Amino acid sequence: MSDPATPKKSGAGSPFSRGAQHEAKRTAILSRAAKLFNTKGARSTTLADVANRLGLTKTSLYYYVKTKEDLIYQCYASAMGRLHRSLHEVEKETSDPLERVIRAMERHIEISLDSLAERGDYFAAPLELAVLPGEQRKELEQDYLHMFKRFRGYLRDGIAAGVIRDCHTTSTARALLTALDWSFYWLYEMPESDAKQASRVIRTLFSNGLVPRNSDFTLGEVRPKANVTASQGFNREAQNRMKQEAFLRAGTRHFNRKGFSGTSLDDIAESLDVSKGAFYYHFSSKEALLAQCYEFTLDQFDSIIASQSDKEISPLEKLGDICTAIFGLQNSESGPMIRYNSITALPPDIRLSVLKRTEDTHAKLDQLMSQGVAEGTVETPNALVSRHLLVGAINAAADIDQWRRLDDLTGAAHDFFDVFFLGLKPR
Repeated sequence: MSDPATPKKSGAGSPFSRGAQHEAKRTAILSRAAKLFNTKGARSTTLADVANRLGLTKTSLYYYVKTKEDLIYQCYASAMGRLHRSLHEVEKETSDPLERVIRAMERHIEISLDSLAERGDYFAAPLELAVLPGEQRKELEQDYLHMFKRFRGYLRDGIAAGVIRDCHTTSTARALLTALDWSFYWLYEMPESDAKQASRVIRTLFSNGLVPRNSDFTLGEVRPKANVTASQGFNREAQNRMKQEAFLRAGTRHFNRKGFSGTSLDDIAESLDVSKGAFYYHFSSKEALLAQCYEFTLDQFDSIIASQSDKEISPLEKLGDICTAIFGLQNSESGPMIRYNSITALPPDIRLSVLKRTEDTHAKLDQLMSQGVAEGTVETPNALVSRHLLVGAINAAADIDQWRRLDDLTGAAHDFFDVFFLGLKPR
């Protein structure tokens, strides 16, 4: 009889064991599915798509996952597990709280670059939690909250140790983490030479900020948006536009909170106390509403940027005013702006058009950064990467009310965006 303490040659640690082979295949499935989810969206990806990419049949895929929702859940759980492992790794590497913050963000970029170069597994960005059943969604949300508190703890430890300036740690942690939300996308889209600088940009930007160390800078106030004038109120065309905008704002709120699949036209109509017939007077379908929500958001973004063009202030000040104006819009009755989590629900041709316009709009921000660098009022080693990080946080500012009180919008905007302008190091 063999000694149970003696490992068998074909044990769980052996690559020839069934357990190891099963786990290797499962990892390959999750990696391939994650790549598809990140490019096509979880909603638009089928199990057949995943099976075809792996040279499997759908029948063999069911040996590893029960349903598409189960596959989405496993992919998101795998991604959350990787985030926690990254924090474990940086905690082993250093006890310095500021270094832990920076290295955790650098590790996120490194993992994405490794997957793009086929050096490592893909991990799905958990952007479509709304498609999952309640219990699975709550489990992943709790897992994210645990990771968030752990990351926020580095900020609090750093403030106590004097290596991180005093800041609103919840807002700052959200700004930093959401800055990375779309890195899987923009690292792929940008030139390789820029992508390779991403880790360096993160270290420079979030250590020192966009504002030179010898400069004084304070973000401006959040100013309320002007209401429609009385003369427009009696104009039929203006009235129709106001009704359309009411649907767009209500639709945006529902899409942001529930996702495309979880939002119904009944929900939107009920929130406005109107009939579905009133909806169909303005929009042909839920898909048409979503497309218009993106266009409406970009109209608002362009309008805010254009409002800075004639101001005789520095590019840095313009950038700051844009951030506070968008934050105010995101958290007012005039907002929010659409979160890009639902972009994959758009038909491919419309999605490409929206993404093209989005790039054109967002590029105006790195143009401001580049102008500031030329004038000496902005410091960044790469304006393109810095812009993408900033836009990630701007996109997520719509749900900051779920994380903190918003009694003072100006103060909350400063708390959220200060890390981009002033960095984390004490000044």
